[in-house]
Amino acid sequence: MSILARSLRRQRGFSLIELLIVIAIILIIAAMALPRLNKARMQAQETGAIKAITTIHTAQAQYYSQFGRYAQTLQELGPPASGNPGPNGADLISEDLAQGEKGGYKFRLQGDPTGYTINADPVAFNNTGGRTFFSDQSLTIRQNFTNEPATAQSPEIK
Repeated sequence: MSILARSLRRQRGFSLIELLIVIAIILIIAAMALPRLNKARMQAQETGAIKAITTIHTAQAQYYSQFGRYAQTLQELGPPASGNPGPNGADLISEDLAQGEKGGYKFRLQGDPTGYTINADPVAFNNTGGRTFFSDQSLTIRQNFTNEPATAQSPEIK
């Protein structure tokens, strides 16, 4: 074998140092992108919680028109345990929302014949969401930027 052929064979692959440098660059780029990805995911979950509250409002309006009162629990709005839909399970919202947890948020519905309140709080504050939400039969959604649950006095979402 000639010297030229040996040197060409050695230059075909990457050295260990070159591979380590490429891996280090990839890790640096990933470390810079990860916080933005987490923030985008959290914002998407917050938007999902707002949409779920809107879904509950719509379901409450339908429930009221069918049964003459507001549902007192999420289970009353959800699928029936067995049989046809009725006041104990009207099949107006999905099963996961009726169980009280969806998309990184926990939902609570408290109702009486004249009105209802909805609270949505992140499962893990600043991880699955950075805001808590409150709404009632007025259909106004309110938010709180701390881990304290939002109330009727919290600022409106604009």
